Amino acid sequence: MVTTITADQLADEIDAGEQFTLIDVRPEDSFEAWHVPDAANVPYDPDEGLSEDQRNEVETLVDGGPVVAICGKGLTSTPFAFDLEEHGYEDVSVVTGGMEAWSKRYEVVPIETASDDLVVRQVQRRAKGCLGYVVGSKAAEEAAVVDATRQTDQFKVAAQDAGLSIARVLDTHVHADHISGSPALADEVGVPYHLGDAASERGVEYEYEPLADGAVVEVGDVEIEALHTPGHTSEMTNYLVDGELLLTGDTLFVDSVGRTELQFDEDDASRGAELLYDSLHETILDLPDDTTILPGHLTVTSDGRYENGSPGDPLVARLGDLRDELDFLGLDREAFVERLTGDAPEKPPNYETVIAINTGKDTVDDESEATELELGPNNCAA
Repeated sequence: MVTTITADQLADEIDAGEQFTLIDVRPEDSFEAWHVPDAANVPYDPDEGLSEDQRNEVETLVDGGPVVAICGKGLTSTPFAFDLEEHGYEDVSVVTGGMEAWSKRYEVVPIETASDDLVVRQVQRRAKGCLGYVVGSKAAEEAAVVDATRQTDQFKVAAQDAGLSIARVLDTHVHADHISGSPALADEVGVPYHLGDAASERGVEYEYEPLADGAVVEVGDVEIEALHTPGHTSEMTNYLVDGELLLTGDTLFVDSVGRTELQFDEDDASRGAELLYDSLHETILDLPDDTTILPGHLTVTSDGRYENGSPGDPLVARLGDLRDELDFLGLDREAFVERLTGDAPEKPPNYETVIAINTGKDTVDDESEATELELGPNNCAA
């Protein structure tokens, strides 16, 4: 019998260690670029049906157990599942919405803080590795949201579940790998939207309240200080929360630093690398070793795995540990620039269009088109 499951149910079954065979029926190149952990690829064309070789391959993969089929949007996996049923498979499920739905799976993770008043929630977008934050005051019952993704309801619910109302929305920078939900979220709840004041250099057309280097905004008694940290982009701003936690955007990750050629392009990537070196050594590394680093992304491999940590666990690092362990931070200026500009990773798909949307120069109104622009893991680390 063919049944359906949601992407959330798929994630829960994976996390629980349930035994089943996940078969991704997209073309091989799409599968290799990005897929769910432990999926096997059996490209399927509904017009041609299952070949004898494919039936034998599926039989070897499944070995009598349950099958879960997934594709891009759920359109190809459904006839594949019915084809399997016709060939005697009795326990076949289809992931509703396919990889599009998988790209919208979230976990909300509490972050420990030293203050009883300070509340922090890390909002993890599992498939892309995007990390956003709800930062608030328990006493004031107010919060700021930082780096919201397009699924703004996830942040509304995270704030509500923490007993907080959203009073401000901030972005660390103009994102290149996903469509920011921050301007829309600020508009939906009727609160100010903030970017660093250097965003004027990027021609941002959204209405925003600029934050100068050193400017402080408050939610209750919680202070959020803007630190201009150019490098990944010229307007990149980190947010220091109560002198305890640093929201680093794409400046510093738990396993790397931000790449510098997405805005500056390859010909001028060295300028971005020099700016990033200065931001790291003159701003971030001047902070106390006990500062908690909360990055804007984590590394997700093409096979959907977290390279550090696990979904639903806090993705954080102590600055002193990164200072000791991350080799990027031990390089001198020349070596750092050479490392960042020597072998850049593959760019995020559609990044130029995504940047145009995130500066307000372009729009995307169709949900399917927006999802298509964002498909795949982020590639923002060097």
